[in-house]
Amino acid sequence: MAIGSVTINHSNRNQGSFAGVEKKFLFTGPGSNSDNDDQVLSLNGDSDLDALLGASASLLKTQLLAARVNAGNQWLAWAIPTAGDWADAVNLALEKPHDLEPEAVVVCTPVTEASQIKAAQAKMVDVNLKHGLFLTAHLCVAGIDAASESWAQALARIRGLVSTLVAHRVSVTALLHGNDLGVVAGRLCHTGARVADTPMMNRTGSLVNLGDSPVDKDQQPLTMAHISDLATARISVPQWHAGQPGMYWADHPLLDKAGGDFQVYEHLRILDYVARWVRVLALAKIGDRSLNGTPKSMAFHTSYFMRPLREASHEVIVDGEPFPRRIQSPQPEHLIITWATRTKVDIYIKVRPLNCPKDIGINLMLDLNPAPAAE
Repeated sequence: MAIGSVTINHSNRNQGSFAGVEKKFLFTGPGSNSDNDDQVLSLNGDSDLDALLGASASLLKTQLLAARVNAGNQWLAWAIPTAGDWADAVNLALEKPHDLEPEAVVVCTPVTEASQIKAAQAKMVDVNLKHGLFLTAHLCVAGIDAASESWAQALARIRGLVSTLVAHRVSVTALLHGNDLGVVAGRLCHTGARVADTPMMNRTGSLVNLGDSPVDKDQQPLTMAHISDLATARISVPQWHAGQPGMYWADHPLLDKAGGDFQVYEHLRILDYVARWVRVLALAKIGDRSLNGTPKSMAFHTSYFMRPLREASHEVIVDGEPFPRRIQSPQPEHLIITWATRTKVDIYIKVRPLNCPKDIGINLMLDLNPAPAAE
């Protein structure tokens, strides 16, 4: 005779939220407190940087101070003070027992050779292969040496570092004011901005505590012509607007090739944002026969993998003004699932950024036609 029984199984359908890594940067470079060298330091707006990094000025502390005040009150970051190779500091952060998941690495030691930039691109690719993480490296180059360089010499030196490079996961910021790298790193983590926003966005206000404006050996000041020269060469730089007080930021370019999709950071940043979510969803489906070639399964899983795009496209309306989220609303043709074999499935996803006004043209004209006669 049979006996009665009840079996209950819990099914995890992967409907929960995802822990975001966006706006959490890992800073590395020399500090002045050797007691914390090669240690992972967790930082927020209340952290005592003098105690952690030393009371004296240092490359690392200078950029961290600038990042903190430009990011706002929700700033979170990690720092690894080191006088050694920054790639070793990244290994320390990502491997056990730390297992950190930063969005980006900010290297506060200026690069002096193109080979160092190439190595940074290779390191970002290696991190993806070993850890499944999508990181970018934000490097810096020394600004002008006011004792020995003219602006022409300084610009030629800086341009020469990047002129022939293709490194779409690397940006280079010129330390024109001494703390420019920290300023833009903070602006990229600003509480009023999203990962799809350019640091050029003036709505977040002017830059905070940017260093003193530089001059060359002949006491000639920095001009917008110099800044435009560097921006054209794919160097990340601050800027100002004639007649408007304050300093702002220009684009934050990546060293992608001409015509590439990732010439500005916000494009790669939003694709990495989606990639992190989709990877988690895909890992949950390995060996799961509910994902198969039947029409019902294909329809369900199209919606399943579309979830990050739907959530990234929600917008809020305040007093009639739309505040967009990260991307445009996805359409059915933006996610396609195909079966290469019985066991290999390929998923193609399109992510559409919103338009962004970086060059605004205003055309004024007079209408001198006589006013219509009053009735």
